[in-house]
Amino acid sequence: MTTHHPNTRRLVYGHATNYDCLAFVDGDTAAGEAAEIRALAAARKWGEARQVQMTHLSNPAGPECYEEDDYPDDAPFDITELGAVVEMSWPKMVTARGLDVLPQDLQDRYGEVVLTVHDGEYLRVPLDGEAELVAELRERGYEVTRDDDLINLLDGLGLGSVTA
Repeated sequence: MTTHHPNTRRLVYGHATNYDCLAFVDGDTAAGEAAEIRALAAARKWGEARQVQMTHLSNPAGPECYEEDDYPDDAPFDITELGAVVEMSWPKMVTARGLDVLPQDLQDRYGEVVLTVHDGEYLRVPLDGEAELVAELRERGYEVTRDDDLINLLDGLGLGSVTA
């Protein structure tokens, strides 16, 4: 693992397939979030799904979402049938995170805010701005890594085929 200055902002970005644009996320939490998504996707019974420990994300199979009476612990679990996943409200739209992690002036220059009917707004960063934007972030001291698979996993793409 590369060492980095404690004040360095780490970003992971990639091509978000669902939106056909670049998405930027916090590099310090991305791997942990991905592990939580993989763990929930790997659950085969409701009991397992309920017990997945979530630090970064909320558990859409957790007790605040579903009663145990509705789905006993030994009932089969399929992440693609969860209401929040079907509605595409979990995990949070990956392209919305750029609004939190990118400096405002770079959002204005390289992206555009798009308002969706159901999920609020997200930052659309066209693919052709990648080289310039990444260069500018690095000049400002950001550590920037491209990982398309991670970005799309964080967006919930292909959850049914995710294995732990």
